[in-house]
Amino acid sequence: MPLRPLVLLSLVSLLIACSSDAPKPAAPTPGTAQQAQKKAQAPAELGPLPAYQRELSGNLLGVPAGAEVELALLVIDDRDRPQHLLASTNLIGTNQALPFRLRFNPDAFPAGARVELRGRASQSGQLILHLPAQRINQPTTQALGQLQFIKAP
Repeated sequence: MPLRPLVLLSLVSLLIACSSDAPKPAAPTPGTAQQAQKKAQAPAELGPLPAYQRELSGNLLGVPAGAEVELALLVIDDRDRPQHLLASTNLIGTNQALPFRLRFNPDAFPAGARVELRGRASQSGQLILHLPAQRINQPTTQALGQLQFIKAP
């Protein structure tokens, strides 16, 4: 078979394959959306704490339902700028006390540096609340109690 008809046939086949409609994504059912939200609201079941990790835990107060909460354990420099992320977690607000558990590696905890737990809450992509910085002095497992979010400036 000559080469020219073979190339033409391949080109036509490629054009036909590319012109077909892409499959449309299935619309999420209400039950699926509710399950995803419940899964995000429930604190992640992390299991027992491994010997090589430490944990900060407590409850976050004042977070409205549906708000996205980000908590981060950060190394902070002299100008109050974050320099290194040690650990982070994301939660969804429930309009009730929101329990959190943040695990980190104590070996990554720098000696003599300032380490803080910081948090923020956003709704529809807009910052609405923030957690005043909580200084963490030692790389040990700590229960921080109840931490109150305040309105973002």
